[in-house]
Amino acid sequence: MFGDLSGMMNKLKDAQQEVEKTKTRLNSVLIDEASADNKIKITLTANREIKNISIHNSLLTDAEELEDFLIITLNKAIAKASKINEDEMAAAAKTNMPNIPGMDMFK
Repeated sequence: MFGDLSGMMNKLKDAQQEVEKTKTRLNSVLIDEASADNKIKITLTANREIKNISIHNSLLTDAEELEDFLIITLNKAIAKASKINEDEMAAAAKTNMPNIPGMDMFK
């Protein structure tokens, strides 16, 4: 019914290994984001791990303003990282996926 089941299993294993390699590689893909006025700068990996946060001294006296800037800038950075991560992971998974009729998950 599915043809060479052993071959499909090998392709699934290859796809899983490719996904793992991609996860590891995405740890070195850095995304930089800054607030509109550059008072906050954030660097994170494509796996959404924060690597650096830089805060301008002028924000240290107003906790509410600092929190607002952090939330906005972090959300923008995470959105960028998520998009890169999802695109790369989908491509990695699709590369070695066996052709199973009716299972075209990556259109």
